[in-house]
Amino acid sequence: MPIEFHPVSLRDQEQYLLLLAQCSQKTSDYSFANIFGWAEEYGLEWFFEKDLVWIRQQKPEPVYWAPIGSWEKIDWEEHATRLRSARFQRVPEELARIWRGCFGERLVVSDARGQWDYIYLVRELVELKGNRFHKKKNHFNQFDRNYQAVYHDLDMDCVERVLEMQQNWCSWKECAHSDALEAENTAIGRVLKEWDRIPGLKGGVLEVNEEIVAYTVAEALTENTMVIHFEKGHTGYKGVYQAINKLFLANAASGFEYVNREQDLDDEGLRKAKLSYNPVRFLKKSSVRFLG
Repeated sequence: MPIEFHPVSLRDQEQYLLLLAQCSQKTSDYSFANIFGWAEEYGLEWFFEKDLVWIRQQKPEPVYWAPIGSWEKIDWEEHATRLRSARFQRVPEELARIWRGCFGERLVVSDARGQWDYIYLVRELVELKGNRFHKKKNHFNQFDRNYQAVYHDLDMDCVERVLEMQQNWCSWKECAHSDALEAENTAIGRVLKEWDRIPGLKGGVLEVNEEIVAYTVAEALTENTMVIHFEKGHTGYKGVYQAINKLFLANAASGFEYVNREQDLDDEGLRKAKLSYNPVRFLKKSSVRFLG
């Protein structure tokens, strides 16, 4: 039977989430909100089989993402022809291990450090205790002293105002001159506009004098892990990022042990910022190529 890929859409999210639930290792890339949000930028398509969904990126060039399903139960030799004809990226460490056990020397696994997910303890980022978090705590305290900020959940009642704040943020950051920021802005818009149709979404908003100065968009990734997809703050308010991070986790992630703050994409500034929050571990990912 020929493979017929079709664009990632809301229509198939239930089927996708059933297969994702069977994955033994869930990285941020494969949450539904992430795939749906970035579908336009990457030209993401998928093809559903009985026990797998194959995900293909068309932009800027064709490449596969990891297939999603119950990896341990799959007879991968049955898919050997398809695997040999494709390159894979964003392959979680657990799937790379399974493939290596099945195919041995028939595949090449290359580390993709820029794609590793940063994992933190929710408790540590809420409490900000000790010398490791001294600067973060100071910034939060300055924000708390200087502004009479009000925190509340992000819901449908304030989505339009959050979209307006995002457009203002793009003006401040001159998104029009950055392909990466323009792409992210599109992804944020796609997710926010479908807020009530994507299950598991959570968010938080900070307001000062009834103006939104920061917001967070997140999603339950596993039973014990929340993933932060987007976090934006008005840079005119010192400490605003420390404030939205701490307050969102305190209010919306109390039932989670870990928070996943996604990748650094090999950006030195972003890597430094993510390391400064003291991750407890990484979810490693690789690029994989099968040999003939």
